[in-house]
Amino acid sequence: MSDTPIEKMNFETAMAELEKVLNQLERGDVALDESIALFERGAALKARCETKLKEAEEKVAAITLDGEGNPTGTKPVEGL
Repeated sequence: MSDTPIEKMNFETAMAELEKVLNQLERGDVALDESIALFERGAALKARCETKLKEAEEKVAAITLDGEGNPTGTKPVEGL
């Protein structure tokens, strides 16, 4: 697992680590205490991925298009 704090991970890093966590849990060869810790980390990673996806969706939604479908600029998204 990465030493990077989850709240500082970008989407790709969080998703890659989430996949590793899921693979470990699916194998079923980890002790119960470790499984619980992995599950908790996985839940935090999932939440991070959801947050980053929502941020990306908001940025895309803020792009405006002209009559020909070309971007004319962006509107600031509150909180980003």
